[in-house]
Amino acid sequence: MPTPASIGGFGGAAWKVVALYSIGGGVVAALAAAVAGFVDFLSITVRRVKRVGLWHLAFTLLTTAVFAVSFALRLGTPLGTLPVVVSIGGLVVLGAAGWLGGELVFVHGMGVEAAE
Repeated sequence: MPTPASIGGFGGAAWKVVALYSIGGGVVAALAAAVAGFVDFLSITVRRVKRVGLWHLAFTLLTTAVFAVSFALRLGTPLGTLPVVVSIGGLVVLGAAGWLGGELVFVHGMGVEAAE
């Protein structure tokens, strides 16, 4: 019976390549989504909501930057541990950004059409 190590296993070379392309695609998609997000941010008129939106904007840009660093590290040393650690840091920042995005939608009703 083949072992996980013999078929690429956890952390095998094939998974490192998949991670590289996934992170690269995610960074490109995040930059494209940032354009629409910034347009939405400019439409906020309530000061308290704008502050939450600014924090959300900052955390999402920081998340994109962290994953761009992870991508660059993976280009140089695709089998290293540092890119994985940086990606875990990116996930933590992404969680904070998601929380703030949820607050914008579910607490403040941003981007939600009122029911009749």
